[in-house]
Amino acid sequence: MNHLVSIITPLYNAEQFIAAMIKSVLSQTYQNWELLITDDYSTDNSVDIVQAFAQMDLRIKVFLSEKNGGPGVARNNSIAHAQGRFIAFLDSDDQWKPDKLEKQVKFMIENDLALSYHSYETLNEEDRIVGIVKSPKKVTYKTMLRNNYIGCLTAMYDTEKLVYLSMPSIKKRQDWAMWLSILKQVPFALGLQENLAIYRDSSKSISSNKINLIKYNYRIFRNLEKFSGIKSFFLLVQFMFFYILKKIYFFKV
Repeated sequence: MNHLVSIITPLYNAEQFIAAMIKSVLSQTYQNWELLITDDYSTDNSVDIVQAFAQMDLRIKVFLSEKNGGPGVARNNSIAHAQGRFIAFLDSDDQWKPDKLEKQVKFMIENDLALSYHSYETLNEEDRIVGIVKSPKKVTYKTMLRNNYIGCLTAMYDTEKLVYLSMPSIKKRQDWAMWLSILKQVPFALGLQENLAIYRDSSKSISSNKINLIKYNYRIFRNLEKFSGIKSFFLLVQFMFFYILKKIYFFKV
């Protein structure tokens, strides 16, 4: 098994966390990867940190944006430069367990998958593990309309099975829109039932603000999926119902 994995990372003012993220990639048992970091016009020392790592390991490639465009634009720039068969995502404040790539690439190949994902731990702002988000075993386009069951740091897709993909140029929820786009091309995605990553849950994140969550989800339904206003409203109500269920059944403290 020797398939290159392109790791897509948007970077913006993450000097406090970026070194730990890169070290989690460097410690992977599966070493055939490239880490494509696009800086989204940071104003702190993030770029200096990643460039220092890039000088030590040529698999780390750094791209600089001329203006701030949001994480979706930054991710798309890295995707455009990707050389790997498999595309994986890791944000600048998150981390992977050492065997994440090895297990997920094997899972993808053995099950002939276009898209896969897995469970992950959540870390609070005090660096304390506060829970585990358990991945469902299988999702389809229909079930993904209920909720975004795929954490971005867990997703991996096979470029050989899909047409070229990019995230929509919206400020929030671009990853969910991409998974929906993939699930229009393939009938399902499967979840590896192992905890292979650590997600930093910030109080400033979109998911922590329920009003913004509702607003951006409605835009996905109405503007990207092109549903009617009535259907979009119905799906939004359904989303909130399954969002609560997800917290009850897939989140273990």
